[in-house]
Amino acid sequence: MAIIADKPTGLVDGSDRPLMKRLLFPYTRDGLPRSPIMLGVLILAVATPLLFLYRWYMEATAFTVGLDYFEPEFQTYWMSWFYGQLTVIALIGAIGVPWMWFTRPSREEVMAMSAKDELGVYVLIFSVMGMVSVLVPTVLGIWVEADAAWHQVTIRDTDFTPTHIQLFYGVIPMAAVGIILGAFWLHTRMPDYVGRLSIPLAMVAAAPVLIMPNLGYNEWGHTFFYAEELFAAPVHYGFVVLGWGLFGISGFLIESINRVLVLTKVAKKDTTAA
Repeated sequence: MAIIADKPTGLVDGSDRPLMKRLLFPYTRDGLPRSPIMLGVLILAVATPLLFLYRWYMEATAFTVGLDYFEPEFQTYWMSWFYGQLTVIALIGAIGVPWMWFTRPSREEVMAMSAKDELGVYVLIFSVMGMVSVLVPTVLGIWVEADAAWHQVTIRDTDFTPTHIQLFYGVIPMAAVGIILGAFWLHTRMPDYVGRLSIPLAMVAAAPVLIMPNLGYNEWGHTFFYAEELFAAPVHYGFVVLGWGLFGISGFLIESINRVLVLTKVAKKDTTAA
């Protein structure tokens, strides 16, 4: 179990802290961490329109320039999008992981984090999970359903279709990079995770990555020997790895809640003493 430092500093409500910290880790008037509601509103206000604009692009161009991979228009409107988004996502991951590693604090600095600051991080984590619970059904509703419908009404010619470029080569890799960066951040900056590996969190982070081999097999199979698009088809069996991996969220929640129970008692004691 990590050490809990007792280092209350600054004003009780945290109003003397930098703007970014007040946005990410706001305090109540009593000095205890609270949910960053404003941050959640800002993220949802930006992410939701962007996701719908992303879908609108598919809606506007899929049936006009997205039916045939071998047409020049498909290369212009869809493959350029494919290469561009994968390049951006890969750069975020390639830059983000080394940056977190080389800027990580020392083990002593991490273990010296105050109970209130550590509790604030967990409140932020729970808030982000709440926002994700809104975004995931949105993605399922406007892409997964669309992908199934697309294969039922059009003829598959290659691995690259408008729905696949946005779902399998866009949204899912984007989520995978985000989860990996989040897990890496926790394991280098949080007292309860530094020096050990959280198996449930590793399962969640690995889930989107582990379905990639099955994605390649699925596309190869559909292109050459299996035309049926029923979700119960054998070439789809490997996709359950994503669902099984996400079950690790429950284990991560248990880890987090156990730690929060300890931190809450210490943080209340520190606030009362201050």
